[in-house]
Amino acid sequence: MTAKREEFIGTEGQKLAARMDGPAGPIRAFALFAHCFTCGKDIFAASRIAQALTEHGIAVLRFDFTGLGASEGEFSNTNFSSNLADLIAAANYLRQNYRAPALLIGHSLGGAAVLAAATDIPEARAVVTIGAPIDPAHVTGLFRNHIDQIEGEGEAEVQLAGRPFRIKRQFLIDAAEQKLTGKIGHLRKALLVMHSPRDTTVGIDNALQIFSAAKHPKSFVSLDDADHLLTCKSDAIYAAKVIAAWSERYLSTPATAGAK
Repeated sequence: MTAKREEFIGTEGQKLAARMDGPAGPIRAFALFAHCFTCGKDIFAASRIAQALTEHGIAVLRFDFTGLGASEGEFSNTNFSSNLADLIAAANYLRQNYRAPALLIGHSLGGAAVLAAATDIPEARAVVTIGAPIDPAHVTGLFRNHIDQIEGEGEAEVQLAGRPFRIKRQFLIDAAEQKLTGKIGHLRKALLVMHSPRDTTVGIDNALQIFSAAKHPKSFVSLDDADHLLTCKSDAIYAAKVIAAWSERYLSTPATAGAK
């Protein structure tokens, strides 16, 4: 596997940090990975999935959303809509510098993001969600005890995964306006839904709703006793291998050198 640091400009002009993992040999296709809410591109599940895909000739671009990881910007000014804009900017970067992504992968809220953005990335042929919510507003449950303060004062500092984040009212308003069901029904791309029945952060009923809303070809894979973040190495490795094998039939194009 080869690895290269990348950066591109987000829709608001900030520099977004990224990493390109590529196979040692020819590149069959490019994939774009969207990380979970308040996580980052270097979370173990993302790195393991990228590594597995490179072993199948797929190069993977993963990046930090605005205000997270090594990317510029203020997290408090972001929302689901700005995440979509970042995702589309990443796809444009791939299109202009390598080749447009044929595979979109999203973890948790990143899964909701790839579902929402997929129709705006026409070259994408397959979409994978891992522990994704059917409704982006689901994420507000992570700080439900602060909702009244955010509504009343306009913002609040909340603790997420042991770190402080400032959430503004605009985040709640934007999340409430998002409707994914219709977009999922018009994906016109192969879909793989992966979810653990023991996920206590995003319930398994979300996977059922996503799967039911989608048209064929679609597949569902249970992640058994995995947690939401796939923190157990064996769970991340299993998910990675399944994605690599499943995507083969949808990315079956002749191998090329990759870059234009």
